[in-house]
Amino acid sequence: MARGLTSAERTALLLQVREVYARLAQRPIDRNCLNRTECCRFRLTGRTPFLTRGEALVAHSAARAAGKKKLPLPADGSCPLLGPDGRCTIYDSRPFACRTHFCDAAGGPYSRKEVRDLIHELEAIDQRLGGSGGMGLPAAMKWATEQSS
Repeated sequence: MARGLTSAERTALLLQVREVYARLAQRPIDRNCLNRTECCRFRLTGRTPFLTRGEALVAHSAARAAGKKKLPLPADGSCPLLGPDGRCTIYDSRPFACRTHFCDAAGGPYSRKEVRDLIHELEAIDQRLGGSGGMGLPAAMKWATEQSS
């Protein structure tokens, strides 16, 4: 975590991440994500979402609340946040990239111009948390786990 941040400041930054997600949901962009999880098969799709530090901390907190204690990358290359039933265990707290870029069945990727302002907000939060840009989901979750140890 960034030096000099109090617990209250960190909590406020994570609330800002959740507010970015809420504002994205309010946008009139035609999407139809049904938690199908085809996009969560990273090795199959050849795509891995990148998370900022704020997103990683939000996802890690949601994973712990869902009972996920360890997040090893499954041998089949699937997202470590999938549960035994193959569904996302943190769907309501899923990262921005999972909401905007991966699932063709849900409507394909958003155009960057539709979400540029939100991306900039997530990047600013990342910098406040000592980050320097997104990390692949497995590395981001490993980092977030280390922060809570």
